[in-house]
Order: sequence, then C-alpha cells, then structure tokens
Amino acid sequence: MADFSYVIIDKNGKEKKGSMDAANEEKVKASLRAEGYIPLSVTPQNIMNKDINLTFGSSVKPRDLSVFCRQLVSILSAGVSIINALDMLSQQTENQVLSKAIKEVQIAVEKGEALADAMEANKKVFPNILIHMVAAGEASGNLEVVFGRMAVHFEKDTKMRAQVKKAMIYPSMVALVAVGVVFVMMIVVIPNFMGMFQDMNIEMPFMTQMIINMSNFMKSQWYMILGLIILIAIGFHAYKKSPSGQMVLGQLGLKLPLFGKIIIKSNSARFGRTLSTLLAAGISMIEAIDITARTMDNVIARQALLDAKEDVSKGISLSVPIRNSGIFPPMVYQMTRIGEESGNIESMLEKLADYYDEEVEIATTSLSAVLEPMIIVIMALVVGVLIMAIMQPMLSMYNGLDSL
Repeated sequence: MADFSYVIIDKNGKEKKGSMDAANEEKVKASLRAEGYIPLSVTPQNIMNKDINLTFGSSVKPRDLSVFCRQLVSILSAGVSIINALDMLSQQTENQVLSKAIKEVQIAVEKGEALADAMEANKKVFPNILIHMVAAGEASGNLEVVFGRMAVHFEKDTKMRAQVKKAMIYPSMVALVAVGVVFVMMIVVIPNFMGMFQDMNIEMPFMTQMIINMSNFMKSQWYMILGLIILIAIGFHAYKKSPSGQMVLGQLGLKLPLFGKIIIKSNSARFGRTLSTLLAAGISMIEAIDITARTMDNVIARQALLDAKEDVSKGISLSVPIRNSGIFPPMVYQMTRIGEESGNIESMLEKLADYYDEEVEIATTSLSAVLEPMIIVIMALVVGVLIMAIMQPMLSMYNGLDSL
C-alpha cells in the first residue's frame, strides 16, 4: 500500500483534490471511477516529505469528533440553523485544529456549498465515513439522525481504541520502568559497590566482572546509546510508514501471540460497525466497503477489504471474499452471509460489531493479566542476577575473613 494524491472532477463538475491509500495508481483510478468521479491525475506522495513529522499522528481524535457530532445534534434539535450551529461550535471547541476546520466549513456553507463538500475540503480533519454520511443525510433531510449515529459510532470507536491502547501501553510502561531500574543499578549502584571491592583487592567472579564491564561501558558511552536509541526510533517510524514496512509489520502484527488476536478482533469490530452505519444511511455497498477498508488499522485487513470491493463490483457476494481472505474470523463470514441471505445485513453487521467489542474488552483484560506478572518475573530475574553479581565478591570476602 502507498499514498497517492489525486485531482478529480466530482459529480457536480467541480475540480477537487484528495489523497488515497492503494496498491498502485490503477487501483486509485478504478476506485475513483467506481464512486462516480473523473480522475484527472494520480501521483504518488513523497513519503519522506509526508510521513516524517513531529506530530506522529493526527491531532483530531475520534473522541473529538464524537463530542462535535453530539453537540451538533443538540444544537440542531433546538431549531438552530446549521450555519449558526457551526459558528457556535467553532468558538467553543477546545481542539484548535478541529475548531479551525469547523470555521472553514461554516464559511463555505455560508457561500452556498453543501455541508459534505465543505467537509471534504478538510479531509485531514473529517474522515471519509463522516463526509459520506453527511452527504446521505443532506440528500434525505435527516442530518440530525446522521450526526446522532456518527456520535455513537465515534464513541464506540473511542472506547475500543482506548481498550486496545491500554493493552499495548500498560505492559510497555511496566517494561520501561524495569529497564529504568536496571539502567540506574548499572550506572549508579553497581559502580559504587565495585569500587569498594576493587579497593579491597577482591578477585571478581566471571559474572561480576562481566557486569562491571557492561556497567563501565554504559556509564562512559551513555550518549552513544541514547543516540542509537533515537536513531532506531526515527528509522522504525519511517519504515512503518513506508509501503513495504506497512505490509511486513501488518503481517507480523496479525501473527504476534496474544496481540494478534486483539488486532484481528478490533478490526472485525470496526468492519462491522462502519459498514453497517454506512449501509443504514443508504450508501451503496461498493462505496461503503471502500470507506470501511480505509478505517482499518491493519494494512492487511485494509487490502483484504479493497480486494473484496473489487469482487463485489463483479457481482460476487461480500461473504465470499471475506471467507477467502483468511484474515477475518469465521464469525465475520457467517454473520455477513446470514445478513446477505436474510436481506438484513445492516442489523447483522451491527450485532457483529457489538460481539467483537465485547471480545476486544475480554482479550485486553486477559492480556494485561498475563503480561503483568510475566514482566514482573523477568524484571525480578534480571535484578536478581545483578544482586548476585554484587553478593558474590562479598561472600568471597567474608569467607576469606573466616579462614584467618
């Protein structure tokens, strides 16, 4: 997968710019044509210029969008016009990036632009799912209902992301503390003891001498170690943004013990929730699959859905490529197939999302329960080795005194 910039003629005959993740330029053009656009140009984006930045991610989170949608519903239900509602929200929204985008949307709507088109001009802030849902809401005259659905959608997405993040971050923090403790012992505690032993001319055991050598290296070359860590972090960040890095890390993520199941379940929940929301709003199946694919965190799952979109456009049922992808659990295939056969796919996908939301919560709780004691045991073993390295010379000294 790579990022491409494009210029199109939309359904209203207006020229617009945007960006898209796809395997190649032909995939981008095919996707744009499927949505009814005329592609004028498609160019690959420069990864070095685009992805290496200081923000390391978007500054507008699903939580911010959830609050925005919820507040907009409340204001519109009170009979306030959309222009005045946007003006009010632009002033009271705490997130400055979102506030600025809302103001730009308000100005565009005042000039006669459709709300969805005005949001599309700020695609870096407003995701595709929200833009397409708003377009459907404008066409049906049900903007309040649409924003209400999107508020629930972003709230559930925020909750699931928080659970996954907790599962990933908590063990990492415990491990970081463990590394910090070992680092302090290596450059502060051990040198103090070893200096005392050397002054007493005590012969150092092999393990103790090895740790002394490591301690001396860390103390004298700490700046080199720190620089190496920073370079590795920057290199890893650039690699995971590259097309090859996304594919390799995406495949690795799915195969990781414990973590892989959480990634699969969270993407399954997002698939069900996003697709059901879009289909319920009257958006076509092909367009809904395309938008859903771009919400997937894992690039392998994203590509599987983009491939599924191509199959569906040829008249194949969605459940078939879902089953053949080998990415999604059997439950996803079964619920999708039942929904297609019963003609009630939106409801079945919503139930699927609710099921996997609970599964993600259970999996993240189990992960924390397994990893926390494991990390503590590893930390205890490392600290135990360091203490043993300190105790061995002391025991040798006491044995020498007893023999006098």
